[in-house]
Amino acid sequence: MSPTPTPIICDTVAAARYVSVTPSAVRQWIRRGHVEHRGYDRAGRALVELREVRAYLAGRERSTA
Repeated sequence: MSPTPTPIICDTVAAARYVSVTPSAVRQWIRRGHVEHRGYDRAGRALVELREVRAYLAGRERSTA
């Protein structure tokens, strides 16, 4: 059994840059329940788990291909 990877928590701006979408797209995925909200940073930005954002986007791309 392999160890569970450490979550990579980042704000919506960083997650959006990483997957090349707008921050509003990531916030919309949170609102629609596609990505879990993990709290807020000091600046008030929503926090998400980066692997979850990548997995959602990859699944979405597979379904449209």
